[in-house]
Amino acid sequence: MKLIADLFIALVALEHVYILVLEMFLWTRPAGRKAFRMSAAQAEATKIMAANQGLYNGFLAAGLFWALIQPEPAFALQLAVFFLGCVLVAALYGGMTASRRILMIQGGPALIALIFVLLTGL
Repeated sequence: MKLIADLFIALVALEHVYILVLEMFLWTRPAGRKAFRMSAAQAEATKIMAANQGLYNGFLAAGLFWALIQPEPAFALQLAVFFLGCVLVAALYGGMTASRRILMIQGGPALIALIFVLLTGL
């Protein structure tokens, strides 16, 4: 079960690296506009804000990767719970304020990862 927990943590971390790339580097390009369902004008008007959001998603990914490589099991558990909790809070807020899709896209994998982490105690 620890392997499953680690795989879901890695999945959530990689998802946030992908979001970082979309928000920081591809926001105004077709891939970014398609992912976030925006016009070229909307993307151009919000690209600074998006880059800032992307940076925060990078911090979430870094924390989750840190949890995966932390050799001290108790600290790794704390890191995983904290950063997965941050992802869940962000998904809940984003789902309520921006798009309900965020709940499933970001919140779903994070919730599954957190459940496996808590079941295994990492």
